[in-house]
Amino acid sequence: MRIGELSARTGVSIRSLRYYEQRGLLTSTRTTGAQRLYPEDAVDRVRMLRRLFDAGLSSETIAALLPCVDTPSDDITVETLEVMRRERERIDAQISALLTTRDHLDALMAGAADHLARQRDDALAATA
Repeated sequence: MRIGELSARTGVSIRSLRYYEQRGLLTSTRTTGAQRLYPEDAVDRVRMLRRLFDAGLSSETIAALLPCVDTPSDDITVETLEVMRRERERIDAQISALLTTRDHLDALMAGAADHLARQRDDALAATA
């Protein structure tokens, strides 16, 4: 598939797809007219890359992890495993912070709902 179709199917801009390729995160072949052609599995790859970027991983970190994605190979090192562990710990900390923030928002929403209910009840009592 061409870059425009990959962009449409994944929701990722053509510019980002070119960046992924420049960073070695995505590969394509070229037509005789130098147009990029991507295999069908590039859709899943781009979606995975987006998830990793959205989780806060850098392109350098993602590139270091790709040997584990593509198939375990001789490129996997103890350092690669340590990078994955550190990223997982960082993501766990983010999840914990987000859950705490969500709990605070739940409490604020409950307080606001109670306040609005009291106002409504007071207004009804005043008109009765």
